[in-house]
Amino acid sequence: MRSLAVAVMLCALLPLFHAGCWFEQAKPGMRQCLYDKDGTLHDIGSRWKTSDCMNCYCQANGDMQCCQAYSEPTRFPDDCMMEFDQKACKYNVFKKTDRSTSCPIYGVHSHKGGY
Repeated sequence: MRSLAVAVMLCALLPLFHAGCWFEQAKPGMRQCLYDKDGTLHDIGSRWKTSDCMNCYCQANGDMQCCQAYSEPTRFPDDCMMEFDQKACKYNVFKKTDRSTSCPIYGVHSHKGGY
């Protein structure tokens, strides 16, 4: 029974691990920010969008902050589905029976970085 409770709790927390923002303190002696996922270095004060759809900022002290660069649809009609477009860094919502027909989105979950 205890393992079932842990499994339920982990499933409830999973969406929190998937998206949002994160912060990384500068490593001693670093004069640039290192984005570990692709190994790129970025100048102090620079802003960039990563290949995995994050908006990042290298602060004056070398600390780095990154936030997802897209909003995730949370409410749309039941006869529709969503699909993530990695190149455009956005979700498309369309009819399950006709991908060319867009659907309205009634709610989104957003952690977009405002920088």
